[in-house]
Amino acid sequence: MNICSNNPGRFLLGFILLCAVVIAQALIVGCSTISAHGNRLYSADDIVGKSGFKREYVEAGNFTLLTYQKISKQGECVRIYIEGDGNAWKTKKQLSDDPTPRQPVALYLACEDPYDNIIYIARPGQFLENSRIKCNPTYWSTRRFSPEVVDVVNKIIDRIKVGAGADFIELVGYSGGAAIAVLVAAKRDDVAELITIAGNLDHEALSAYHKTSPLDGSLNPIDYALSVKNIPQRHFAGAKDKVVPFGIIKKFAKVSGDTECKSVILVKDCGHNKGWVKAWSTIISENNWIKEAD
Repeated sequence: MNICSNNPGRFLLGFILLCAVVIAQALIVGCSTISAHGNRLYSADDIVGKSGFKREYVEAGNFTLLTYQKISKQGECVRIYIEGDGNAWKTKKQLSDDPTPRQPVALYLACEDPYDNIIYIARPGQFLENSRIKCNPTYWSTRRFSPEVVDVVNKIIDRIKVGAGADFIELVGYSGGAAIAVLVAAKRDDVAELITIAGNLDHEALSAYHKTSPLDGSLNPIDYALSVKNIPQRHFAGAKDKVVPFGIIKKFAKVSGDTECKSVILVKDCGHNKGWVKAWSTIISENNWIKEAD
């Protein structure tokens, strides 16, 4: 259609049609964005694919958390991956209305792991399908590491252990999930190994480093470092990580009694959320954390 025609009527009709097309395209783009935002759960299902995981929402206390579960051998140790903070904030000052991670690193890592018994646990507010399940935003902001969050993760782990007939668990926490892993481990006597990846192991120091508001109402992992000192542990840090400084991870190791930081591995090709999937595949295949910790 030539909207530059000398016929005014045709010009007007063409202009109206063009506007209609532009508006329609805008609406489609808007719906596409909303759909992409709302379908992160289904993206997580795609990530899991045919890995043998089953999606299950688990209720405990006032929380409902997404889990993916794969128990192939009853009675054996269960390895539990805990997700990071996700999309908790839009900016340093504006809280997100949906903390679901755009790139769920811990889920990717769980899928790379060929171990028989693996559980993935998302954090409060993440992957809440169609907003059917409500969560107080403080639990992905200032109270993300609160006693009640630690308690609910422990309750979910207890149920999983019973279902798997397991005596022991291993904890693998990514970023903020590493903080939860430490706090959970500090309350248990069945943790065979504690693994952290790009871990926020001292949120007070991290808030000071980034000049952000403190996490009032949250427990601080480094305050519990001595409580987990007898648990075999490995802390993986990204050499290119600009979110969690290497010094924070080393400090945690030293406070927990590892004065020479032998439990800390610096992974050269990893940032905070990039490079870990490839690196993890290698680490898992070589079982590095066990061999080097020994």
